[in-house]
Amino acid sequence: MQPKVKSSATTVSFYCAVRLKLLPSILHFYDFLHTHKHSTTTPSSPFTKQAFASLLESCSSESYQLKQIHALILTTGLSIKNSLITQLLTSLTLLGDMTYARLLFDEMHKPRSFLWNTLIKEYVKNDLSIEATSVYQKMHRLGVRPDTFTYPFVLKACAQVDDLWTGQEVHAHVVKFGLHCNAIVRTELMMMYAKVGELGSADYLFETMSNRDLVAWNALIAVYVQTGNAGKALGMFHGMVLAGIKPDSVTVVSALSACADLGCLEIGKQIDQFVMKEILDSNLFVNNARLHMYVKCGNIEAARCLFDKMPQRNVISWSTMIRGYAMNGESDKSLHLFSVMQNMGVQPNQVTYLGILSACGHAGLVREGQSYFEEMVKSNDCNVQPRLEHYACMVDLLGRSGHLEEAFDFIKRMPIEPDAGVWGALLGACTIHKNIELSQNVADILFNLAPEIASYHVLLSNIYAAAGRWGDVEKVRQKMRKKGVKKVVAYSSVEASGEVHVFHGGDRSHPLSSNIYEALAELIKQITSIGYMPNTTEVLHDVQMEEKEATLSTHSEKLAVAFGLINVRPQSPIRVIKNLRICNDCHTFMKFSSKVTNREIIMRDKNRFHHFKDGYCSCKDFW
Repeated sequence: MQPKVKSSATTVSFYCAVRLKLLPSILHFYDFLHTHKHSTTTPSSPFTKQAFASLLESCSSESYQLKQIHALILTTGLSIKNSLITQLLTSLTLLGDMTYARLLFDEMHKPRSFLWNTLIKEYVKNDLSIEATSVYQKMHRLGVRPDTFTYPFVLKACAQVDDLWTGQEVHAHVVKFGLHCNAIVRTELMMMYAKVGELGSADYLFETMSNRDLVAWNALIAVYVQTGNAGKALGMFHGMVLAGIKPDSVTVVSALSACADLGCLEIGKQIDQFVMKEILDSNLFVNNARLHMYVKCGNIEAARCLFDKMPQRNVISWSTMIRGYAMNGESDKSLHLFSVMQNMGVQPNQVTYLGILSACGHAGLVREGQSYFEEMVKSNDCNVQPRLEHYACMVDLLGRSGHLEEAFDFIKRMPIEPDAGVWGALLGACTIHKNIELSQNVADILFNLAPEIASYHVLLSNIYAAAGRWGDVEKVRQKMRKKGVKKVVAYSSVEASGEVHVFHGGDRSHPLSSNIYEALAELIKQITSIGYMPNTTEVLHDVQMEEKEATLSTHSEKLAVAFGLINVRPQSPIRVIKNLRICNDCHTFMKFSSKVTNREIIMRDKNRFHHFKDGYCSCKDFW
């Protein structure tokens, strides 16, 4: 015989909570009913809107509990209360359960615009931007009027999926509903256009703003940095200062990131002085941006000085410094700092390990690299499990150290599918060691995985050219032409007096072009007299030696150095940024040039820094 259960509100609610296994919420629900025990408004039944609202609030951290409460709401006939469903749906979206939240939403009767906005916002936050734009389009079809809270997230969604057409459609709706003058909406419109590459539209919206506040300036500067328009970002930063808008920590972080990308140390130092003047040097994010700037500009001494003085450091600070040492050819210091970090109890993450593996790769430390990689594999922490970038680092380390077959076997044993970056690392190693047979096999794989990437075709061409197999070089060129693959144009830049000057191979467009070529000719004459001989093995033309040497002599980095000799103060290093890997001939050229001119040349190529001084390079000819 079943025991009699008292039908009081407290007993019934307690019983329901137990049956539903909502143990964490039982006491909360009990207390709710108990506090209303002597109230004149005490509900006659526990199954009320107020009771469920309290229960939902107490269980808002677990998706499965929310679903159980939903089931109970349905059985009590309270599902018609949109306010309860609103609370339930909002909690589900905050937990990222967008599938169940959408099912709830689609069953609602005329949901308010607040819920449409909530769904769109959480779709964007959960990287489901296509679903976000789909909800907006449905909202528009049903005649639900959007508001100023709708458009910022819809525009974010358009930017995330690079959907210019929908973005322009949304822009038209913004104008239609008279929201184009709203500062927040207009700022998001600018960012959307900038992120999808429509810089003209972004600039127009910015220039025609009636009140360009700090938020608008910061937003556009940040998006230009994020989308690879660092020069544009610095130009806007300068314009902001001229307009009398005082930069804040957000502005400074973006501007320093732009300096890091461009290698603009002089401008970076000026921003650093502003940081000190405005007492922003206690901000961890600002200090990490300062550290990143000095590292990427090749001033590793200034970076370490700042690192040691930082009042607070996090894993990003340590990782930046560790990778900075690796990039600048000081792998021993990188490994030592990693050891200090671990001894201090700072837990490394995937970025930290990427830095330490790079340090091993730049110094050919195979055994050490393998040890660190095994440390990652055996870790129970998901934040340090190897990703494709780490596998690519290991392939690069093994391959460039001459262990090509071992690198190939390593790829075949990978627990995840290797991507073009992994195979590309092996092809690069094959180029260094001139292994034609393996390079052909790897190239075939790469041409299937990433047929549009020109650098893989170029690497194979380099191998054929070095072996004098000009017929095979021509076959690779024909394949590139047939597929419409275009070689990335090489360029080099150098900073002088706070301005960045960019050069391409054979470039004569610079106003000082005649002086640059005159200085370059004199430099070649000087270094030839002490033993420099052009290395023509990487020139991809089956032509006479004189023509090959002429092509080599006007490489973009050589023009940049010649410009630097004329325009950079004698006591300062000449800092050159190159978008591709430096070739063997230019590397030799820089060593000789640093000796005859008694100038330090610091070059950042695609992979690392080369510090040329007194005829030697920090990479020790291993790059």
